[in-house]
Amino acid sequence: MDGRKRPVRLLTPASGYLDGYAYTLNPYTGCSFGCSYCYVRRMPVALFRKQSWGEWTERKPVRREDFASEWSRALAKGTVTVFMSSATDPYQPEEAAARLTRTVLETISNQPPAFILVQTRSPLVLRDADLLQQLGDRVRVSVTVETDLEEMRRRLTPAAPPLAARWRAIRELRRLGIPVQAAVSPLLPHSDAFAAMLAETAERVVVDDFFRGDGSGGKRSAQLKMRERYAQLGLEDSYAPETADRFTAELKRLMPPGAVYFGQEGFLP
Repeated sequence: MDGRKRPVRLLTPASGYLDGYAYTLNPYTGCSFGCSYCYVRRMPVALFRKQSWGEWTERKPVRREDFASEWSRALAKGTVTVFMSSATDPYQPEEAAARLTRTVLETISNQPPAFILVQTRSPLVLRDADLLQQLGDRVRVSVTVETDLEEMRRRLTPAAPPLAARWRAIRELRRLGIPVQAAVSPLLPHSDAFAAMLAETAERVVVDDFFRGDGSGGKRSAQLKMRERYAQLGLEDSYAPETADRFTAELKRLMPPGAVYFGQEGFLP
């Protein structure tokens, strides 16, 4: 024994909403974006911290060689499908310098899985376009764009990247031939032009809401007082499942068959 602590594992068996995957992978804990609606706020990782969700981020102490070994073992066991990340954004602001997500992707791109979904709202994902291109059709980048109204972004997700940067990320990923979808998850108050903007910009869209997409049938969203937030905005009438249903129907009218999904199926491999 060399006295080293047991290596930190990044791959966690997937379950629940993500049971279509073999593993989830979260290079960080905590999240600097701190979105008001985030279901992780009601999970133990957030509830039992002194700091509020959005005020802290921790990089997992993972060494390149340790993850490479973990990854090789997973591949040897069978088909590997990965959701990155399920409880935080893999492109935290500190990732620009820490490069932990890039380190992970370097290993993954050298030994590709059957599929990996990279879920983010950060344009920093473009930095790793070279690695994503290596993965070909085994990767899909899912970029969160919940609204087209910057005012709503500032009111409900003030620390998240501006919407214009996310639209640019989707366009650039698509130009580079990297599979990408827009994740309208959850759908926030928006303009009448939002569906048309998505149809023009994205090749694939998944929609979700507060009632079917928070992993608890809407209970976590209720605990986070999202209905009350909508009431403060004067938009309580739109806080209903029917809002997302109508929006999804409009997208399906504007986009080709098979380009629009709702809920879990849009995030599966």
